[in-house]
Amino acid sequence: MDSKLLELLVCPVTKGPLIYVREQEELISRSARLAYPVRQGIPILIESEARTLSDEEIARD
Repeated sequence: MDSKLLELLVCPVTKGPLIYVREQEELISRSARLAYPVRQGIPILIESEARTLSDEEIARD
C-alpha cells in the first residue's frame, strides 16, 4: 500500500484515520471498529464489505 495514498484515506463511516495491516491485507478503523479489505492493492472502503473487529483485535492493534 502506497504510504501517500494511506495518508489521504479515511474511514467512510467516522472520517477517522485508517491503519494498514499488511499481514491481513486490511485497513483498520478503530473508531468504527471495522476492518476494510484490500484486494489486489485496492482498498475496498464500503461498510458492507468490512468486517467487525472483536474487542481483542481492538486492544491488540
